[in-house]
Amino acid sequence: LFMKYKHFIISLFLSLIFVPACYTKEKNLSTQQPPQEQTKQKPSSIQNFRVGKPDYVRGIHLTSWVAGSINLRNRFELLLSRDKLNTIVIAVKEYQGAVYLPDVELAKKYGVLIQPIPNLEKYLFHLKSKGVYPVARIVVFKDKSLAINKPDFAVKNPDGTVWQDYRGNSWTDPYNKAVWKYNLEIAKKAIELGFEEIQFDYIRFPSDGNTKMCRYSQIHNSTAATNALVNFLSYAKEELAKYNVPISIDVFGLTPSVEHDMGIGQRFLKLASACDYISPMMYPSHYAKGEYGLADPNKSPYKTIYRGVSDAKKLLKEDSHKLRPYLQDFSLGYKYGYEEVKAQIVACYDNGIFDWLLWDPKCKYNLQAIEEMVLYSPKNYVPTQQIKKSTQTINPEN
Repeated sequence: LFMKYKHFIISLFLSLIFVPACYTKEKNLSTQQPPQEQTKQKPSSIQNFRVGKPDYVRGIHLTSWVAGSINLRNRFELLLSRDKLNTIVIAVKEYQGAVYLPDVELAKKYGVLIQPIPNLEKYLFHLKSKGVYPVARIVVFKDKSLAINKPDFAVKNPDGTVWQDYRGNSWTDPYNKAVWKYNLEIAKKAIELGFEEIQFDYIRFPSDGNTKMCRYSQIHNSTAATNALVNFLSYAKEELAKYNVPISIDVFGLTPSVEHDMGIGQRFLKLASACDYISPMMYPSHYAKGEYGLADPNKSPYKTIYRGVSDAKKLLKEDSHKLRPYLQDFSLGYKYGYEEVKAQIVACYDNGIFDWLLWDPKCKYNLQAIEEMVLYSPKNYVPTQQIKKSTQTINPEN
């Protein structure tokens, strides 16, 4: 399976290695000077001040470093509101193992506690005061630091040493319940600080290395792998029940379109049934040439996303409200700009899906596309015909 989907997997990793940055001039909003953040007095418990999930999530992902910089995050300030850019996903734990939250005891013990956001609670309150829904993204099983600090938690080689992927990164064992507990402690802290949803990423088994050498704490096969991920989500629901927050997950973009687990335990429908929302990472640059019958999916953002979202809806049926695709707002092998970002959102809307998140490792984001596409909802959207600047990238007939 790895060889078959090699292009998809390698592209995924290439898109994550850019150095985060977040400042470019752009016409319209980005050239205006946003007002300084003004926040009313913070309530005694920000956890008790909730705005709730918007009817339709329209959001972007920010690294903690960007979220921690007033200058960088101010770029989005003019769009932040309940009826525009209404969701901000912030990475609070990344695959190197760094935890970007205060007072997580085990993270402090392992020396991976970093605080790039000077006053996180104040920033979350600021977002909520504008009606913006804050989501905490937690990378789960790909965790280099935890694997090194606690080898008993790690995926091993046959000789008992810690396994590494092609880039030298280590993974924790998805079967190990101590690993589950560690990540849930981080999730609990995020909620206590004011996040209103937990988004689990890398909820999967390793893919980018000699996985035949991987050894786990129990017998490993495709069925067992999927069950482990479903069981983790069930455990997470139990542990977070008292907080009453949704749980969402990120999965490979191709998972709705295949019948197997892609060698990583991700069976789309089974995982979707175990969480509140599911975000297939449908980045056109990550699909091999010829996928979906397209010569180059990267150059056909509308058709690629339309097919992926359509496949997901067919599987979810009455649970299609759980679908919240991650869309591409970065260039990898083909230049992506306003038209390409817009085309992907149009493909979602044409499928009746009005929730979406954008991903850009550099956190630049195309504000023009966002500003235009947040205007639409099921009440006023006419499939494709309503898009005035119809181009080859967004016209389903081409």
